Amino acid sequence: MADTPRSVDRLLPLKPKVLHILLAVADGPRHGYGIMQEVAERTEGQVRLWPAALYALLRDLEKTDLIAESDTRPAAGEDDERRRYFALTPHGKRVLDGEVRRLEAIVTRARASRALRKARA
Repeated sequence: MADTPRSVDRLLPLKPKVLHILLAVADGPRHGYGIMQEVAERTEGQVRLWPAALYALLRDLEKTDLIAESDTRPAAGEDDERRRYFALTPHGKRVLDGEVRRLEAIVTRARASRALRKARA
């Protein structure tokens, strides 16, 4: 089934934990524990995803077609068959791109702010 582009505006802004989950799977499929580790590492421990909350978010992200279970798995010796791997869907990639653009615009406006320039001086 072909992916039909849908508007992403209604899904923005993303909640911070959702943004971090999407970023974690943006480079390739990851399982839940791998997502938790990636987010903790990427945020230097400032964002923590506990298992119950993470798996609830993963279910929600699957329902909204931002991620999907991936068929891509590591080699048999490096895999655990109980793990579910998740990857961004095409719609999820568009939503992530929209959120990154939104955040970049905020940062650009903040850097141009007179008050912020005065604070740095």
